[in-house]
Amino acid sequence: MAEQSARKGRMLTMLIAGAFLLLVSMLASILYGLRIFGLRDLWQAYSAFDGSTEHLILTNTRVPRTLIAAIVGASLAMAGAIMQVLTKNGLASPSLFGINSGASLFVVAALVMGGGAFALKQLIWFAFIGAAAAAVLVFALGSSGSRIEPSRLALAGASIAAFGTSMTSGLILVNKQSLDDALFWMIGSVSGRSLEHLELVLPYIGTGMLCCMLVARALNVMALGEENAMGLGMRMKYVQMVSAAAVILLAGSAVSVAGPIAFVGLVVPHLCRAVTGNDHRWLLPYCAVAGAILLVTADTLSRFIVPGKEIPVGIATAIIGVPFLIRVARRKKDA
Repeated sequence: MAEQSARKGRMLTMLIAGAFLLLVSMLASILYGLRIFGLRDLWQAYSAFDGSTEHLILTNTRVPRTLIAAIVGASLAMAGAIMQVLTKNGLASPSLFGINSGASLFVVAALVMGGGAFALKQLIWFAFIGAAAAAVLVFALGSSGSRIEPSRLALAGASIAAFGTSMTSGLILVNKQSLDDALFWMIGSVSGRSLEHLELVLPYIGTGMLCCMLVARALNVMALGEENAMGLGMRMKYVQMVSAAAVILLAGSAVSVAGPIAFVGLVVPHLCRAVTGNDHRWLLPYCAVAGAILLVTADTLSRFIVPGKEIPVGIATAIIGVPFLIRVARRKKDA
């Protein structure tokens, strides 16, 4: 009992430290970029707003961008942790559900049919619907009776993702005018977004996070194996459905706002699992904090990779994620 209390204290202390690190990284993201500001500038932008360029950049660009990066990073990381349990695959990420390809397909289709008439606010809804539709289809194809079959789920996800990618490429080739707008969204970025865009999906993200925490204890049992879980009286169908709904809400919302940002849902759960183990009651909150830190930091660094220019954060996360993916794959092969 004393050992459990000590471990709980350590875990809580580290989580609080992570939250503090997140606040520091968010503050750095707000203050540093192509233009550098001080704490006094940030304070005056909200306490004595005067409409100057500096105040507009801080209130309309830097702060919304940082908040969106934090929430999107947290959502993708939590979704990735659940996906790895659902599929029993340590290399799984939200893209396995076809979420990225479904969202991309619906956005490009909207651009082609609307002829550029849709603003980003409307495209977010198309992306969310596409992500949810693809994920529900994958979930249906990957189920056998009342249970999800991990191997069928992975195969269905790969098939739907390939189909969505092919259709998206075909639409772009047919209507090249949509290429620039489509690339702006498909590359994955948190720039050019406002708090209004985040507010559209925030209720869905909140619901998804709540679903995560409701099944956290059950995910611990599921990680022991399906037979053991059923032997302990766990209702597999209920847990799997709530878990899948959480992935759809979290990853679908994140992708609809920021585009298909890769590797956050893959990298973060592995890093956090090294600290928390497979206890999802701790793993999921840790993933939320670490995912937010990763994406906020990557977005900040992306402003300095190319002098005088900013690159989309999706490219920065790929630079981080590809070596990690290779390392994990090699470790599994050696094992």
